[in-house]
Amino acid sequence: MSQTATALGLTTGRAPFVEEARHRGELYIRQPYEDYTEENHESWRRLYARIRPRWELYANDHFLRGIEALDLPSDRVPRLADINRRLQPLTGFQARPVSGYVPGFIFFDCLRRREFPTTITIRPLDRMDYLPEPDIFHDVAGHVPMHTERAFADVLVRFGDCAHTAAEMTRNVANRQERDRGLISVIKAMSRFFWFTVEFGLMKGPRGACAYGSGLLSSYGELEHAIESPEVQRYPLQLEWVINQGMEIDHYQPLLFIVDSFDHLFDQVSRLEQWMREGKLNNVAPGLPEISERDLNSFLEAALE
Repeated sequence: MSQTATALGLTTGRAPFVEEARHRGELYIRQPYEDYTEENHESWRRLYARIRPRWELYANDHFLRGIEALDLPSDRVPRLADINRRLQPLTGFQARPVSGYVPGFIFFDCLRRREFPTTITIRPLDRMDYLPEPDIFHDVAGHVPMHTERAFADVLVRFGDCAHTAAEMTRNVANRQERDRGLISVIKAMSRFFWFTVEFGLMKGPRGACAYGSGLLSSYGELEHAIESPEVQRYPLQLEWVINQGMEIDHYQPLLFIVDSFDHLFDQVSRLEQWMREGKLNNVAPGLPEISERDLNSFLEAALE
């Protein structure tokens, strides 16, 4: 690693180590911890310090126990090796560093293998509130503490099972246009379900609704907004609604869904897979997310293996 690359650090959008890995076509990479600059560590410190009190108010108890189980540092970017050493004995999950976007099937297949694709860059100090792409604070502080909870970890594995079912079902469709149209609809349904649960899910708690979705747990502003704002509609999770509900990607979520428990969520993911087998996901409502050719091809390529 050159001195210039090291000096630039691992700031989101300005990380030569990551850009070079992408240029070489490498998806799975290492975490070059020595490349983090003091500014990178300061970003983590500020993000952690301001959101910790809101975790105490609005996060679910499983998440708070996960923070302690992982001994998540407050003063520096965590080493993934340290996180994994504590995480793996609890649920078998591991945080696996990646160079960027992970195509749909590959992402879900990682979950099936109890691996979580993890970004290693961190947002710059002048972009504390919002980034359009994940960073290590979103992935490690938002997602990974939930992976210490066995019932939730098993939910993620079931999402991976669903992706395999979706890929396998394309093998029996002779008409290419019909195959692609149906598969795009299925991927859209899976993505929406994941978005409204794993990313932006609420669950019942002893004091009312609390957050378990990582998009909420890693966002200082939206975490409070999701629980307190009268502008947010909050409803019990309904599968037929979620799979037909377009996502909101550039502002706070106006609509959130509440699960009773992680066992309830697990049952709903299993129901999603059953609906997939019955063809009930082949014509979901239009709207976000748009399914890219790269995502589509990741499922089609899996079907050939």
